[in-house]
Amino acid sequence: MTATTSGRPTVEDTTTDHAADITAIEKLIADVETGYNTNDAELMVSGFTANASAGNAVGMVITGYGSLLEAAERGLEGFLANEYVRYDMGDIGFLRPDVAVAHKVARATTAEGELIDRDPAMVALYVLVKENDRWWVAARHNTPVPKA
Repeated sequence: MTATTSGRPTVEDTTTDHAADITAIEKLIADVETGYNTNDAELMVSGFTANASAGNAVGMVITGYGSLLEAAERGLEGFLANEYVRYDMGDIGFLRPDVAVAHKVARATTAEGELIDRDPAMVALYVLVKENDRWWVAARHNTPVPKA
């Protein structure tokens, strides 16, 4: 952490080459997408810590891996069963060598992967931690993007 002229800290890890970390985080988010698109709840939440929390698109916060898995199962068996999505990664920043913040945008697609949404329908913020040489989602929050 370094101080700027305003006295506010800039929190950014510049001590580590994060190329492999970025690849691992992108894979973790890709697993969420694949789980969603194949109705595989376990894969969809496989990267969450035991005590992770996630804010969904309707403002409900779900805490704990078991609760997240149950919510994913209910959604994928119900209202999300025939829904498909494409995630595009935004920025990935490293606050510490083992703490990252990432953004993704989501767009609805057909089952064949053709875009339905021209503009992002949702933006998600991920807080990730590296534990035992693996990246995990500690928190995620989804924010719907209003149609213009």
